[in-house]
Amino acid sequence: MTIALLAVAILVGASLQRLTGMGFALVSAPFMVLLLGPVSGVVTVNIASAAASAMILGRVFGDIDWRKFSRLAPAALVGIVPGALLLRSVPAAWLDVGIGVLIILSRTVSLLAKPRPREPGAGTTFVAGTASGAMNVLAGVGGPAMSVYAVATRWEQRSFAATMQPYFMVTALASIAAKLITSPVAVPALPAWAWLAACAAMVLGLVAGEVAAKHVTHDAGRLLVVILAFAGGAAATVRGVAAIL
Repeated sequence: MTIALLAVAILVGASLQRLTGMGFALVSAPFMVLLLGPVSGVVTVNIASAAASAMILGRVFGDIDWRKFSRLAPAALVGIVPGALLLRSVPAAWLDVGIGVLIILSRTVSLLAKPRPREPGAGTTFVAGTASGAMNVLAGVGGPAMSVYAVATRWEQRSFAATMQPYFMVTALASIAAKLITSPVAVPALPAWAWLAACAAMVLGLVAGEVAAKHVTHDAGRLLVVILAFAGGAAATVRGVAAIL
C-alpha cells in the first residue's frame, strides 16, 4: 500500500512539474514524508526531483537563462550546508512539523509576493538562492523561494520554468550528497521493484503532463499545486504534532 501511494504521489507530482515547470516536490514531499519519515522521505523527494528535472531538461534547454542559473545555483549550495547539519540534531516529530509548516508558509508567501519593476540585485538573488537551498535539504521543497523570486522580479514564465530544471537537478543532487554525508542511513531501504515502480510512475506522470499541457491552462495547474501542497503540508504538521503530544 505504501509503495502504491508513493507511486501516485510521484505520478501526480511529475505531471505538474511538466505542466507548470515546478510542483513535483511541493506535491510529493509532504506525502513522502508521511509514508517514509522526515529524513528518508525528503531524500526520496530529492532523488525523484533530480530525475524529473533531468527528463524534462532536453525539452526546455533552449529557454534556460544560464546567467540567472549561474547566480542562483551557487547561492543555493551555500544554504544546503547548514540545512543538512540541522537535520542531525532535530527529532523526527519536530521535523514533520517543521517540514509541514515550511511548505505551508513558503507557498503562502509565494502567493502574496508582489512584482517589482527593477532588476534584482545580487543580495536579493543570494538570499533567494540560499533560502531555496536550505528548504530543499530540509523539506525537499526549494521551489517556493524561487517562485517568490520569479514573481518579485517579473521573470518570464517560460524562461523561469526552463531554468528551474537544471537548478532543481543541481540542488537536489547536492542535497542528497549533503544528507548522505551527515546521515548515511537516509536513503530508504525500498525493494528494487519499488524503485522500478517509482521510475514508471515518473515517466507516466511526465507523459500525462505533456498531454495535459495541451488542454489545461497554466493557472489551473498552479491552482492544483497550491491545493495539494497545502493539504500535504497540513497532514505532515498534524502527524508531527500528534507524535509530540
